Amino acid sequence: MNWNPLSWLEDIVSWILVHWHSLFAIPFGYDSGWSWAFAIVGLVVIIRIALIPLFVRQINSQRNMQMLQPKIKEIQAKYAGDRERQSQEMMALYKETGTNPLSSCFPILAQAPIFFALFRVLNAAANDTTKGVLTAADVYSLSNATIFGAKISDAFTRADSVNVQLLAGFLVLAMTATTFLTQRQLMAKNMPADAMTGPYARQQKTLLYVLPVVFAVGGIAFPIGVLLYWTTSN
Repeated sequence: MNWNPLSWLEDIVSWILVHWHSLFAIPFGYDSGWSWAFAIVGLVVIIRIALIPLFVRQINSQRNMQMLQPKIKEIQAKYAGDRERQSQEMMALYKETGTNPLSSCFPILAQAPIFFALFRVLNAAANDTTKGVLTAADVYSLSNATIFGAKISDAFTRADSVNVQLLAGFLVLAMTATTFLTQRQLMAKNMPADAMTGPYARQQKTLLYVLPVVFAVGGIAFPIGVLLYWTTSN
């Protein structure tokens, strides 16, 4: 038997899905794809509420960057010809003030295990396998539930129709675009232009562009339900 360190998270994710689904099944029906789609949206709401402390930390850290600009400029001017010393002084300043320029990525990184747990739950349903607290009836309903003519458990790489490919492709693009725009907006609103210098800032810019590319490449293998989760979260 393979050990799964995220089995507890799969239980939580599936438990939330089941309870939201039971609520939305009242107006839409137990086997409706919209019942499961809105259950995934409900999961997003719960996760976003749980991550509020991280978002607060993210915004506070980025705003601290504004207050540190005079000191940052002093360090950059003083050690203009010594990149290594400049980096050391900048890191010491960030540590002293409790500021982390990479904090904009914290919410994304924190959601990664949840994202993976939902992927496993939906992927298992596509293979008619129970995962988490889903019953056999839940799995059958979820694996056959459709929205816009595509199953929620379908993915672009295992699509059996052009319709599925179109919907999955659209959601991959939507997920990628909203991931980039969300992070860029947070950076633009909470960090001035002159704060985007130094080693940490360069790393943050790199992640700003790398993460959407990773999602775009990997997204073609994600079930439609997972794409819906991340796009809604953004």
